Amino acid sequence: MNKFIETLRNIFRIEELKDRIVLTFALLLVYRLGSYVVLPGIDPVVLERLNPTGGSAGLTGLIDLFAGGAFSRASIFALGIMPYISASIVVQLMGMVIPSFQKMMKEGESGRNKINQITRYLTIAVTAAQAMGFLINLKAQSLEAIILRSGDTLDFSFVLSTVIVLTAGTMFVMWLGEKITDKGLGNGTSLIIMVGIIAQLPDALIAEFQFRSGAGGGGLIPFLVEIAMLAVVVGLTILLVQGTRKIPLQVAKRVVGNRVYGGQRQHIPIKVNAAGVMPIIFAQAIMFLPATVAQFFPESDLSAGVMAAFVDYTGVTYNVVLALLIVVFTYFYTSLSVNANQMSEDLKRNGAFIPGVKPGRSTAEYIDDVLARITLPGSLFLAGVAILPAVAIILGVNSQFAQFYGGTSLLILVGVILDSLAQIETHLLNRHYDGLMKSGRIKGRSNNIMEGPRA
Repeated sequence: MNKFIETLRNIFRIEELKDRIVLTFALLLVYRLGSYVVLPGIDPVVLERLNPTGGSAGLTGLIDLFAGGAFSRASIFALGIMPYISASIVVQLMGMVIPSFQKMMKEGESGRNKINQITRYLTIAVTAAQAMGFLINLKAQSLEAIILRSGDTLDFSFVLSTVIVLTAGTMFVMWLGEKITDKGLGNGTSLIIMVGIIAQLPDALIAEFQFRSGAGGGGLIPFLVEIAMLAVVVGLTILLVQGTRKIPLQVAKRVVGNRVYGGQRQHIPIKVNAAGVMPIIFAQAIMFLPATVAQFFPESDLSAGVMAAFVDYTGVTYNVVLALLIVVFTYFYTSLSVNANQMSEDLKRNGAFIPGVKPGRSTAEYIDDVLARITLPGSLFLAGVAILPAVAIILGVNSQFAQFYGGTSLLILVGVILDSLAQIETHLLNRHYDGLMKSGRIKGRSNNIMEGPRA
């Protein structure tokens, strides 16, 4: 306890670190307050009556999770930061396959500025499109809550103002994220997503405690067991996020003046889960498609079977297909995010080589081989984390609390917290204070796919 108190004192003795922490919390507070401001033209009382739990299923439930409940509350931040994430992913993929984007990415600071500007413009287009989708969903689910309408027809002024407000809200959230990244602590985009997810944890804990305390809930012992199991799952997730395979590396000696550089042994850290949370997001998005298409053919027996299989999130068919998709997307996204040929060229250019492996093509093949071997257990582990919430629901855990047992939410929470703690520890060590741990050092993520390009 004394060590913890002394560490807190050291953190607030560093003026720059203290200012960054205060600014980060202030901007995140602004985001959370804005998520409760309801869109103009919507009656919040009626909306609450129509949607008392605030929860949604399917794709809207996933969006609401990332938006911290703002989607179900019809807030001005209803779309959150996700349009920016979508635009960032598109730009990253274009940078891997389009030569002109690859050239911009290699132009240093000016190239990054151009990429960031393209991402912002694309964010506006994505947000406007998603805003129309939000209106369609709102009309279908909560038509009575919309004030500005004539029967079942929405007023044009309401549609236009909603699209503008939602677009402006997302751009403001994006600006908050960039300010946190520049002048705060950690990556702002990831922190905003994390805050939205973690804001739902207290309600989930209370709901699970009330369920266990009620008649037939089992009492306090099952609740404590669930908390202990959650701690184990978090520990395993940390191993997945932090796990690396170190490839030994030898740096050739260079004589510059009277000094000798290089000659020491180093290593290349290859992450077990180089794809981050993207395979789960892609797989979940695809899992919604069969049920969506089946809705257009309600009379078909095949459609009824598809609906039954892909709407039951705890069913064997749903989870087996989800796990297989995650494994496939893990290999796909890892091949896009880790370029073995580029790594080989960079090593050769810097006079470094892997002992026993020829530079050039042989090095690239060796890295590819290592990457393929560690991606398999990483993808299986990731698939296991993704289906853990379904397993928890089958075992009797409340569905609201079960979502924290795995999936995208847990991976984001663990990754962002580790990254922020690593930055705090760096500030402490740079000022010659002790780190956050007595032994070892906290390692942040070397590649956070969810972050997108930094401003």
